Amino acid sequence: MIDPGHTPQRLPPRLILAPMEGVVDAVMREQLTAIGGYERCVTEFVRVSQTVLPKRVFFRYAPELRQGGLTPSGTPVYLQLLGSDPELMAANAARAAALGAPGIDLNFGCPAKTVNRSQGGAVLLRSPQLIRSICEQVRDSVPEHTPVTAKIRLGYDSDEQFEEILGALSGVALSEITIHARTKRQGYRPPAHWHQLRKARLALPYPVIANGELWTPADVARCAEISGCDAFMLARGALCRPDLGAAIAAAGRDEAGPTFSWSEAQQLLVMFLARNRALYDPRYAVNPVKQWLVYLKVYYPQAAALFSEVKRITDPDDMALALQGHPRLASAA
Repeated sequence: MIDPGHTPQRLPPRLILAPMEGVVDAVMREQLTAIGGYERCVTEFVRVSQTVLPKRVFFRYAPELRQGGLTPSGTPVYLQLLGSDPELMAANAARAAALGAPGIDLNFGCPAKTVNRSQGGAVLLRSPQLIRSICEQVRDSVPEHTPVTAKIRLGYDSDEQFEEILGALSGVALSEITIHARTKRQGYRPPAHWHQLRKARLALPYPVIANGELWTPADVARCAEISGCDAFMLARGALCRPDLGAAIAAAGRDEAGPTFSWSEAQQLLVMFLARNRALYDPRYAVNPVKQWLVYLKVYYPQAAALFSEVKRITDPDDMALALQGHPRLASAA
């Protein structure tokens, strides 16, 4: 018998690290999941257009496939596909699953004009039945134990088709769906319309993951209250505050959680540069560091000062010196 005076223990929210094209690659996934809080990650999208892609393409986007589909800290990495041909999407999903992808995610939310012009991403929101066909064929093409998830927005030009999109997806055996609570036209402009996610939860037979304008633990708590969701996909907020996932998880357990200092963030940048130099051509190791600093400026004032020091650096050795607090040495190099 349940004690009426007993308050059930609240479970921490489930957190997924978003697939941000050109930003959240394997190196970033490795570093953010090591800090903790994430249930899984999703790769940058793999473009499917004319053929079944060779293995090397899947390994390039998801090098974690060589380690059981997990980041070094043990977080599963789903492989995301983007395309509009149901049969080709299904064939590529089958290959990704055979290579060991822990799950397949389908991108129907990318707002990039170049992607939409080639019939990929959010433009498919105009064709709900095509989305349904892609999801059905992908689901049928991979083993039953392999989760298939999708990511959508509220619509393309407006949210007038949202109920139609939900209706098309309600009969598909997806594992979960992430909904960015804005239309393609709204892009990333605030606010995110979290109240629409409650409608989705009532219409769909599987869990809905909330996405959009989740910058702090308080945002997640407010989104949970408005949407009724208990799972959340973190994107830009996770880059601005590297410990955001851990902080949200701690808040969900009613714990304060540790404060991630600027010096710790600076050490992450040092490691980020080193990992990029080890995995990629050293000539391209500097720009991702600058890109991350732009995000970090939102949360850490010190990042703005550091960015002004390093923005013209092109040599990775000079950048390493600057990140370790030796800007004069870097300038003299």
